[in-house]
Amino acid sequence: MQAQCVTCSRMRLKKLYIFALCVALMGVLSSCGEYQALLKSNDPELKYQKAIEYFNNKQYARAQTLLDDISSYYRGTERSEDVLAYLARSYMGQKDYNSAAQYYEAYIRNYPKGRYATEARFQVGHCYFLDSPDARLDQEITRKGIEALTSFVELFPDSPYTEQAYDEILQLQEKLALKELYSARLYYNLGSYLGNNYLSCEITSRNALKNYPDTKYAEEFHWLILQAKYQQTLISFEDKKIDRARETQDECYNYMTDYPESKHRSQAERMLREMQKITKEQH
Repeated sequence: MQAQCVTCSRMRLKKLYIFALCVALMGVLSSCGEYQALLKSNDPELKYQKAIEYFNNKQYARAQTLLDDISSYYRGTERSEDVLAYLARSYMGQKDYNSAAQYYEAYIRNYPKGRYATEARFQVGHCYFLDSPDARLDQEITRKGIEALTSFVELFPDSPYTEQAYDEILQLQEKLALKELYSARLYYNLGSYLGNNYLSCEITSRNALKNYPDTKYAEEFHWLILQAKYQQTLISFEDKKIDRARETQDECYNYMTDYPESKHRSQAERMLREMQKITKEQH
């Protein structure tokens, strides 16, 4: 008897599960049917209202499709401003930052003083920030992001977005600095292969420090400069060795002064002793 009760309970649960699944499926089919009907509709106002509804429910692809469909109908009207803004937002929701940036730029061109102008100008730079690739890759988008966000903070210094814009500018600049660090390391590792890559390492590092003086990679750049100068001294012809040894000595002192607690300090001290020995021997 108890076994029969357990079996009956399981059957009831199974039926409830199947019923719930059917209800959910019917809801999905109903939603799909409604959406397909909207696509075929010739009522732009209905499509607009439903697009906003889809957007608010985070169904960004559907919102974007409907808005794209009616954008030409509303071009030149008051509604066009809203359509452009929501199109850009819909692409943002889909993480299509390239398309979103294009629509925000279109909004700015058409409505430079519009209701969404502040948002649009910030979001252009923000889209580039989100789309910025790994530091090892081409950084054109990163530079566009810095340019757009810098322009934004100059135009809207008191905007609620301004603090975030400054933060994103710094992050993008750090990415450019990191790219230079990768290049400097590569030059150093190439050494004297097919030329004086140590000199290229030094130049790249110095330019990076000039362009990004507040970078968190500053010590690494200075360490690369010191190592590059040291290696150039070792491979120098005798007529240049003493001058390079003196330059490397100065670099050792500068590095140890600026970074007294550096993990490389003992190596820097060893380099200094070697350079002092070279300059003494030349006298």
